[in-house]
Amino acid sequence: MTLERIEVTGNQRIEEATVRSYMAISPGDPITPSRIDQSLKTLFNTGLFADVSIRQDGSALIVSLVENPIVNRVAFEGNDALDDDELRVETQLRPRVVFTRAKAQADVQRLLELYRANGRFAADIEPKIIQQDQNRVDVVFEISEGALTGIRRIAFVGNRAFSDSTLRGEIATSESAWWKILSSTDTYDPDRLAFDREQLRRFYLSEGYADFQVISAVAELAEDQKDFFITFTVEEGEQYQFGEVSVSSEIVDVDAQELQGRLRFATGDTYDASAVDKAVDAITVTLQERGYAFAEVRPRVRKNADARTIDLVIEVREGPRVYVERIDIIGNLRTLDRVIRREFRLAEGDAFNRTLLDDARKNLRALDFFSSVKIDEQPGSLPDRANVRVEVEEKSTGELSFGLGFSSTDSFLGDIALTERNLLGRGQFLRLRASLSGTQQQYEIRFREPKVFDRDLSAGFDLFRVETDYQSESSFDQKSTGFALQAGFPLSDNWRLSPRYRLSLDEIFNVPVSASAIIRDSEGEYLNSSLGFELTYDILNDPIDPTGGFRFSLEQDFSGLGGDVRMVKSRASAVYFREVLDDVVASIGFEGGAIYPFGGYDPRTTDRFFIGGSDFLGFDRSGLGPRDTASVRRDALGANYYAVVRSEVEFPLGGLSEIGFRGSVYMDAGTAFGIDEEDVIGVDPTTGQIGVLSNIEDDASLRLSVGFGLGWASPIGPIRFNFSQALIKEDYDKTEFFRFSAGTRF
Repeated sequence: MTLERIEVTGNQRIEEATVRSYMAISPGDPITPSRIDQSLKTLFNTGLFADVSIRQDGSALIVSLVENPIVNRVAFEGNDALDDDELRVETQLRPRVVFTRAKAQADVQRLLELYRANGRFAADIEPKIIQQDQNRVDVVFEISEGALTGIRRIAFVGNRAFSDSTLRGEIATSESAWWKILSSTDTYDPDRLAFDREQLRRFYLSEGYADFQVISAVAELAEDQKDFFITFTVEEGEQYQFGEVSVSSEIVDVDAQELQGRLRFATGDTYDASAVDKAVDAITVTLQERGYAFAEVRPRVRKNADARTIDLVIEVREGPRVYVERIDIIGNLRTLDRVIRREFRLAEGDAFNRTLLDDARKNLRALDFFSSVKIDEQPGSLPDRANVRVEVEEKSTGELSFGLGFSSTDSFLGDIALTERNLLGRGQFLRLRASLSGTQQQYEIRFREPKVFDRDLSAGFDLFRVETDYQSESSFDQKSTGFALQAGFPLSDNWRLSPRYRLSLDEIFNVPVSASAIIRDSEGEYLNSSLGFELTYDILNDPIDPTGGFRFSLEQDFSGLGGDVRMVKSRASAVYFREVLDDVVASIGFEGGAIYPFGGYDPRTTDRFFIGGSDFLGFDRSGLGPRDTASVRRDALGANYYAVVRSEVEFPLGGLSEIGFRGSVYMDAGTAFGIDEEDVIGVDPTTGQIGVLSNIEDDASLRLSVGFGLGWASPIGPIRFNFSQALIKEDYDKTEFFRFSAGTRF
């Protein structure tokens, strides 16, 4: 029988023509059960209908429909750990979308996966459907989030060479503990567990176990559904040593024996896959520095199971020439593209050079605008083209900082500053500072343009007014008002020169009659006009958290371009970092200074160096150096010369490192001495009698302090505690045991 017509009933929103278009039969076609069945399946598969039936009435087909409702609103109830916006991203159901129960169940599964990824495996979600008029529904997901699902125990099976505690220290997942309230590593995450398998593999390979395998990593949920038991089953295999180790080169001008000197292992050493990777990187960098930007460095290993040795040949050959096609920058929501691009020494069309990319990454890190910087190369449109992908994650560059200190003689010291290090995303620096502590009132405006005309030329200015209370140390107050101009430019890749000019009106006032005669002689106003410079040499491997490298700085200021001051003030500093063990960084540094007056000028007290506090831990602010013990407050007079050596070892603190804690031990040694004054005999202004007006203690002897530091990268900013003990000191020195500093960012 031939179909003459199709009748559609029950449709409200969907046109009859639309329904007929989905069907596998049309008027004029023969009516067959297979065509009707196919039409029925097609209409169901559209997802538009809750029910569909087709019956034959003579030469006509009657299609009866019940349309699925339309979603009016989607809501979430009971969620606290995750907000509505985070949950809504995971759902298909949205307003004006056709509702089906299959979609609702699929949304429930995705939401449960989201909660599990956030460590809540006990979460339960129930979709509730509320009927509205005009065939609409509200969908409400009722959520019971449950508690965070922690890690009750991590166990290892099959490990013989290393203990369970050692292996726990090599993986990211950790067992739950009360003090890990700011850590997320003690909650179960399947993705983190997969990462842990790779971490174990890398650890064993670095220890010579080339056959190591993770057989399984099983997570079992406890009966109370509050915690997981995680068990790693491993097969260690045998430990291998390096066999024959060599470097071969197919590049004519490259000496393989010279490159072999870059290796930090030799035949007979325990095999270390990470050391091989570092050797490949070191050789690659060496070749690129010598102009072989396209060199390929490949390690070839041959394992001898019987002798338990691994022979290694590192092959060097000239690779294909590749050029930069495009530099793509992503993630910079605020920072302008040009601020990032100007840190690169290569551009589109240049020869691809990994060393220059590493330099660019270091430069971008030095800006301190980004919490992470990733630079990767990707294939271009042609085999000899490569795209550079720069992915940055911006961090807060506005900073509200405060510093606090405490000493046995001076209670609290404070400082407040409002700083923006990336003004309007242009990379400019602006600081508005007001220090209103008990000892200082400071107002400062500082501006820096790091790249004038997008060139490696910096410029800036300072406007300042500082009033400081030195009564407790030296029985006077100081006021300084003025401005400074600064510039900077590179002399080479690692050397930089920064000339500067400073003009200030300085005043020493509020000097009591009980003060040192030397300080009373310095009372009054004087104009200081100085021209100076800072010369730096920097080869640190990271400008923010260095683990290796060296930095040197030399500063000099020549006062005498007009004004009342005639002297040369010099300072020098150097610091060296080295990672002595994994994540353990040692540093040693030197700092020193000297004053040389000329033209008959007699330096005032404030011209000299006051050492102590953060400059020399274990001693109070201005705690060491020349002192007038005849004055009532045993006034510090400042030193013409000083030298300090600082050594420190910084290390992780086990599980506390997961929430940002690091410890350090340090030792400061040095001296401060030299003053162009002598003991004074005369009429005491307080008694009217002749006596000793000043008794100067000035000894260039060694001072030494040791201590322990605790640093915390807290959610509100860096916090540091220092506990110090002065071991070698003079009787007239002033010491301090505890110092605290903190900062917060926005």
